[in-house]
Amino acid sequence: MMSDLAHVVVERSGYLCIARISGEIDISNAQEVSESIGKAVPNGIPALVVDLTHTTYLDSAGVKLLFQLAERFRARRRKLRLVVPHESPIRAVLELTDLTSMVPLEDHLNDGP
Repeated sequence: MMSDLAHVVVERSGYLCIARISGEIDISNAQEVSESIGKAVPNGIPALVVDLTHTTYLDSAGVKLLFQLAERFRARRRKLRLVVPHESPIRAVLELTDLTSMVPLEDHLNDGP
């Protein structure tokens, strides 16, 4: 998926899907990013990693997108992981929200459930 601000690439590795989002997620494209992830991730996948390593900006619409994704996966008893390096400009934004109580932030992408 390509928009003016964000680029989403989803790849599958066995039972795991990895959605890599680069660029900016804001009110102008959050819905489009959400739909791209929804279309690319199979319904039966037990685990999704959202790699935000190359996400440079995230506003409240982007945070809301992640909350909705976390709730959807929790309701279906599936695992969601977020990769946000410590030096990332969006890490502080996510740490200030309650999202970290639902989905822990990982510093780097590693294999496994």
